[in-house]
Amino acid sequence: MGMLVSLVSALASGEAMAALQKAKTTAIFYGVAAVFALCAVGFLIGAVYIWLAARYGPLATSLGFGIGFLVLAGLTLVIHKLTTSMRSRRRAKRRQADMTALGVTAALALLPALAKGKGGAIIAPALAVLAYAICRENAKPKPRRPDQEDMH
Repeated sequence: MGMLVSLVSALASGEAMAALQKAKTTAIFYGVAAVFALCAVGFLIGAVYIWLAARYGPLATSLGFGIGFLVLAGLTLVIHKLTTSMRSRRRAKRRQADMTALGVTAALALLPALAKGKGGAIIAPALAVLAYAICRENAKPKPRRPDQEDMH
């Protein structure tokens, strides 16, 4: 409740609008700086091209630049593919752990209610054994396949 009150008072006092305006101004300045940096990189690439064209000729330099940029594009795509697959595996592991924790929490939360009911004498110990088995399953390390690499 106290957080809500501070949020409402911040909105009422105009602090939120000032922070938003500051963020917009900062974003604009960073955008302009990025445009200038891209222009600088373009001119530097042009200067290197002119220097290499004078040394090796325009055709060889154009072919070299074209092949070099294609290699950079390919490397970028390969790196993206590798990092995306690593992230998706990490997310799947985290999701599995979260679901198991949720199941254990739900089972443990239901134990008192089931113990009070008619079938509590049988159901409660069974749920406790199930929760313990789930915890033990998640605690032991998973066997690794020989073809699986460790990408940490």
